[in-house]
Amino acid sequence: MADTSIILSEIEVKLRKLIDAQHRLIEENRQLAGENQALRERNEALIRSGQELQDKINKTTIVNALGNNEEEIKEGRRLIKELIKEIDQCVSILNTKE
Repeated sequence: MADTSIILSEIEVKLRKLIDAQHRLIEENRQLAGENQALRERNEALIRSGQELQDKINKTTIVNALGNNEEEIKEGRRLIKELIKEIDQCVSILNTKE
């Protein structure tokens, strides 16, 4: 009988340790999920910011292409051609989805 109570006490101690470990892991999981979400939102914001900056660069290049510098004109034409290609790709993607 004494052996049974000792075994049960050991099982109870181990079970409490497992329950405590589970609670710690659940809390850590919640914390990591929150950090993950915050990082995803920051990443999306940085991507949007990068796209906005690229748009500003494109606009500035086009505006500068209207100047008298031959190199700026070539760069502006190249940029316009790239934008036209991108628009054509978007249109073709939209057409394939219909």
